[in-house]
Amino acid sequence: MGDAVLTSAYGSWPSPVDAALAAAHDGQPEWVGFVGEEAWWTEPRPTEGGRRALVRRTADGREESVLPAPWNVRSRVIEYGGRPWDGVLDGDAPLVVFTHFADQRLYRYEPGGEPRPLTPAPAPGRELRWAEPRVDLGRGEVWCVLEEYTGDGPDDVRRVPAAVPLDGSAAADRTAVRELGEDRHRFVTGVRLSPDGRRAAWLAWDHPRMPWDGTELLVGEVGADGTLRDVRTVAGGPDEAIAQVEWSTDGRLLYTSDRSGWWNLYRDEVPLCPREEEFGGPLWKLGLRWFAPLDDGRIAVIHGRGSTVLGVLDTESGELVDAAGPWTEFAPTLAASGDRVLAVGASPRTAHEVVELDTRGGHTRVTGARHRDPVDPAYYPEPQIRTFTGPDGREVHARVYPPHHPARTAPDGELPPYVIWAHGGPTSRAPLVLDLSIACFTSRGIGVAEVDYGGSTGYGRAYRERLREQWGVVDVEDCAAVALALAEEGTADRARLAIRGGSAGGWTTAASLTTTDVYACGTISYPILDLTTWGPGDTHDFESRYLESLIGPASEVPARYTERSPLTHADRLTVPFLLLQGLDDVICPPAQCEGFLARVQGRGVPHAYLTFEGEGHGFRRAGTMVTALQAELSLCAQVFGLDMPGVPELGLLT
Repeated sequence: MGDAVLTSAYGSWPSPVDAALAAAHDGQPEWVGFVGEEAWWTEPRPTEGGRRALVRRTADGREESVLPAPWNVRSRVIEYGGRPWDGVLDGDAPLVVFTHFADQRLYRYEPGGEPRPLTPAPAPGRELRWAEPRVDLGRGEVWCVLEEYTGDGPDDVRRVPAAVPLDGSAAADRTAVRELGEDRHRFVTGVRLSPDGRRAAWLAWDHPRMPWDGTELLVGEVGADGTLRDVRTVAGGPDEAIAQVEWSTDGRLLYTSDRSGWWNLYRDEVPLCPREEEFGGPLWKLGLRWFAPLDDGRIAVIHGRGSTVLGVLDTESGELVDAAGPWTEFAPTLAASGDRVLAVGASPRTAHEVVELDTRGGHTRVTGARHRDPVDPAYYPEPQIRTFTGPDGREVHARVYPPHHPARTAPDGELPPYVIWAHGGPTSRAPLVLDLSIACFTSRGIGVAEVDYGGSTGYGRAYRERLREQWGVVDVEDCAAVALALAEEGTADRARLAIRGGSAGGWTTAASLTTTDVYACGTISYPILDLTTWGPGDTHDFESRYLESLIGPASEVPARYTERSPLTHADRLTVPFLLLQGLDDVICPPAQCEGFLARVQGRGVPHAYLTFEGEGHGFRRAGTMVTALQAELSLCAQVFGLDMPGVPELGLLT
């Protein structure tokens, strides 16, 4: 017989899932690739200053870090980054090119040697950044995206496809970097060469569009001098978002377009598997991949409605066969070599793992970053996939994680506190994966509901565009609808509802706390709080015109920018809150929090403001994540009247 189940109040349950455990397992593998027969990828190191390590799986099955600390394989192109490395075999030995986060230079590395810079060091007002490197041994070059800052402002920037010499001649000479074409568009992705090397394809877009609003698929001829000529638009436009482009083995264009209302896969102009589900997603980072062509003409795809699976599409018959395995979510990173496909998959019972699919036999296996239970899985949260009804009868998708503990139950008649989690983006969604941060709450007796409010991806373009000019309205309403529905059905305690979120989720949290009476407290992380100071010149270039679609053109609706801002309504805030902010954040700078706090000071509202040196947009260091999560738990404990063991008390100011 198992241990007896004890009765104790929600929020007081003892749990082995603490903030340190959650921080140690935060993040996921990214940017998979093959170097010869070996699988390579990047993965987080929270305890090593939050760096991204480049990892390989050797022929004998060992996983080893390719570069020691402090090497950090991560790009800052468009601030959110892009694919930061590429590798090939030069003879029998790997040759790797990568971007180092600290100086954003490209480096060449061969195991056994030291990394050698290929691009110039940053200079005042002339910083160079690189993403999506592709090593071309034949040309002796690395083809990539160059982002060049031409002045001191965040808008003083240009982006262009470029070629960097592999011999290091550009390490001290910017003129040795060969630009492949004119900088005719504000944003570009990496170039994809056709199998015969004669043509190139890439994506481009311009302000005020975001890449999920509309992109252009460009094709050019590769001249004898290696430049791109006769460039023309072959698909896409202001109202058609193309998320990825590749070439088939027989030289035809493959791309994902949402022209049907869903991101579907096309070969030239022909849909290959028309379905009301997504075969693509939002291009928040350059080089994301939702599909990978195979040598035999089939295509490995990541697809789904909401959560995603890995499958193989037969382009002739249209048959789509999904890979077997426990994974309920696949990240947008794929690599293919011969019959092998690399992907990154996770589930509510497993963290993200590097998965290899044998497309001939259909077998899948974990090939890297294997999940190992850090605690008894009996403490893991158990999701319920729900659809709620929002205002005007609209559907609102969410995942509900009730309180869950193997040896605790609550007294009869007690309803649990719940925290609404608002994801960032806002053009994004919450993945269906094991998240130990959620387990920190549910295993203590606090429920969590992740809301894919209107504007989220994964449910078609119409769902995504519900947020057009409605940011701060639809997202707030949908989160409230879920919270109140949980209370009305007897799942949650109406008096003990909280909300939390980071970045755009921080905006939704702040807007919810200042315009509704639904929540008893909230945690606001690296947020946007004042729309009038978050635009061109105030934030990074990539999102500097994002508000034109989320709020409306400032020249036409200037009053809306003030009216929607949580800063404007700070005097309505009456419940305790926690603000968390990285001091190196250039996307949502600390000034956003500071202005908000100035409006709250002296009004008797309990609050705390924690800042973190060396952290940017999103926290990557273990110490930061521990402090932030403990503070959030303590806020809930104090506001909800919980006796929460093992959580340091957060000092609240008034």
